Amino acid sequence: MAFPYMEAVVGFMILMYIFESFLDLRQHAALKLPTLPKTLEGVISQEKFEKSRAYSLDKSNFHFVHEFVTILMDSAILFFGVLPWFWKKSAEFVVLAGLNPENEILHTLAFLAGVTFWSQITDLPFSLYSTFVIESRHGFNKQTVWLFFRDVIKGICLAAILGPPIVSAIIVIVQKGGPYLAIYLWGFMFVLSIVMMTLYPILIAPLFNKFTPLPEGVLREKIEKLASSLKFPLKKLFVVDGSTRSSHSNAYMYGFFKNKRIVLYDTLIQQCKDEEEIVAVIAHELGHWKLNHTMYSFIAVQILTFLQFGGYTLVRNSSDLFQSFGFDTQPVLIGLIIFQHTVIPLQHLVSFGLNLVSRSFEFQADGFAKKLGYTSPLRKALVKLQEENLSAMNTDPWYSAYHYSHPPLVERLAALDEPDKKED
Repeated sequence: MAFPYMEAVVGFMILMYIFESFLDLRQHAALKLPTLPKTLEGVISQEKFEKSRAYSLDKSNFHFVHEFVTILMDSAILFFGVLPWFWKKSAEFVVLAGLNPENEILHTLAFLAGVTFWSQITDLPFSLYSTFVIESRHGFNKQTVWLFFRDVIKGICLAAILGPPIVSAIIVIVQKGGPYLAIYLWGFMFVLSIVMMTLYPILIAPLFNKFTPLPEGVLREKIEKLASSLKFPLKKLFVVDGSTRSSHSNAYMYGFFKNKRIVLYDTLIQQCKDEEEIVAVIAHELGHWKLNHTMYSFIAVQILTFLQFGGYTLVRNSSDLFQSFGFDTQPVLIGLIIFQHTVIPLQHLVSFGLNLVSRSFEFQADGFAKKLGYTSPLRKALVKLQEENLSAMNTDPWYSAYHYSHPPLVERLAALDEPDKKED
């Protein structure tokens, strides 16, 4: 008797939903606490705490509904054989278009077009509610309905342009890869990731946001001085108009080798009136660069990608696996989708491990900024960003350990307040 792969996958999905709902309930209880953590008393204003609490509880209630609907749909799609049914229907669509349904690439693209349409339709109500009800209610949303749908249309157009050649290349590689398939797939994805990281900030990001050089002044001088002191090859310093969509704030850097760029959200500049606070945030980001966190993360992703493709090559010809999910043929894309479902347990473990590493990196980057003498401004900036973004002040330790890639504010402030260890 063949192993019931599909039933096992659905069963694990439901178990994970129950486990994560348990963590969500713990976090919801923490969010309902009427007082600040003792370490934040006198640091965070009561007004901001009340606003943060209301915002976090709204998002938490929405999350419960969204996750419940998601697990219902995902389980039903697998259990009732919607995927194999739609795979056959997409072949009929190819025929109606006057094309050859035996061409796996055309068949796959028709299938993906339908899946994309379905996901857009089912996600739309949640996106609209999150943006125009929750985010608007708490003063964050700055988008108009037109801008929202314009972004959606742009995203669909980009997927229609970039998706077909990428999917076609993957299918051809799998069909002709032979014994070195995993290496070829990994090599293709490695090159693709490099190309996308290069093109995204230059060609894609400007389609959604406006990037302008940071004006000459004290802030620019301080950031350039800091970058120069660390030998950071800063080529361009931008401000992005994040305020056209949201009042949430951020800063990031990107680029390869000697061509680095730093991007500040205009909301960050508006919220942090003291230039030293913004420079402290940049010092933290430069800490990630100086300590090679970005490189380590990139290498980890490449190793995991290679291992995933290696695992896929071991099961891609398993007729029992395909039949368990209702398929009587073995299309490349379907094989990848099924494999991703079967390794969900491992993915959860890996995600948990990566979050542990990420939180460690955040502490290290804070420590780097501290060694540069930015303890006080970084502390003020973290508090201000927590307040302005109405981030959760009370967090459940189990929930944060499982979900958070960044340590809670209480832990970061405690680490900054610790006296430096004396070197022997």
